[in-house]
Amino acid sequence: MKITPIKNEKDYQNALNRLEKIFDAKMGTQEGDELEILSILIDKYENEHFPIEMPDPIEAIKFRMEQMGMKQKDLAEVFGFKSRVSEILNKKRKLTLEMVRNLNTKLHIPTDVLIQDY
Repeated sequence: MKITPIKNEKDYQNALNRLEKIFDAKMGTQEGDELEILSILIDKYENEHFPIEMPDPIEAIKFRMEQMGMKQKDLAEVFGFKSRVSEILNKKRKLTLEMVRNLNTKLHIPTDVLIQDY
């Protein structure tokens, strides 16, 4: 087992190819240890070079509503008033702290997504 740091795209592709070959290795074996170390190195490289940005808060709300089969009127209890739902979803009004808490509790949207600027 010869593992080296992933410094560039070529190293990254080589690591992915090796990972694919040993993917089914049993834990506790030499290949299993190599698999675990390669996974950590690949994850670190991907996080540094291919970061995934958080979604827009309003788009996250709309996506979650779609997943849960909700309509705009269903958000009235989360936002307090029916009229606020449209204002929020059309980005005419900002989310309040209470709304963020309700969305997190009732729709299970992470607060770090909801508190971003939009």
